[in-house]
Amino acid sequence: MRKNIVAGNWKMNNDLSQTERLITDLKKQSKTSNAEVMIAPSFTNLWHAFEATRLDDIEVVAQNMHFAENGAYTGEVNASMLKSIGVKTVILGHSERRAYFNETDESLAKKVDAALAHDMRIIFCFGEELADRKAGNEETIVGSQIKNALFHLEASAFKNIVLAYEPVWAIGTGETASPEQAQDMHAFIRQTLQTKYGNDVADAMTILYGGSVKPANAKEIFSKPDVDGGLIGGAALKAEDFYAIVNAF
Repeated sequence: MRKNIVAGNWKMNNDLSQTERLITDLKKQSKTSNAEVMIAPSFTNLWHAFEATRLDDIEVVAQNMHFAENGAYTGEVNASMLKSIGVKTVILGHSERRAYFNETDESLAKKVDAALAHDMRIIFCFGEELADRKAGNEETIVGSQIKNALFHLEASAFKNIVLAYEPVWAIGTGETASPEQAQDMHAFIRQTLQTKYGNDVADAMTILYGGSVKPANAKEIFSKPDVDGGLIGGAALKAEDFYAIVNAF
């Protein structure tokens, strides 16, 4: 049975004191669902967040990492560094990394390999832009992003991968794909995996929806059979809203 996950991507928000305050507020919330809960603070606050949640049902994950083991990559962080402070999961391929930092399918494939080599779990993101959706090319775009970055892997690698579908046109815009649109794309993603790797990999894969999930729409989106949780942006910065989404299952 595949896992339900709700992961909060804090992006470039919250200094140390704000991180402390939000974690304190998160720990006051009650969880009534069986979903795994993850938060992704900024790099500067990962260690503090890990220490602050060590005894709680909250996993601290990283927003990004470099593919190199070490070297002259000023400002970058590698898998070993993350593992050394207790971080075992990393978000890769977020639409903002692709758009603002020119990440490509090829560079992401290297990051995927590096994370897996260190036995890290990956939340792998992908999704189409508005022009792709309007042109009816969303499945072509999403399929190619998955295949180019992941289909060099053996089937056994997918036990450490979670997929996150992000319709780029629905991130930070107030727009949200309808539950039916989300389900259609998630079903296509699962079918794409099934065609390459078979039913066992496809059926076990957790696929998150990452397009402006809020307390008001989470229950309907999560009710769809191929939607296994969410990668949450803005709503993750308010403890009450975030746990309302967690408890939507």
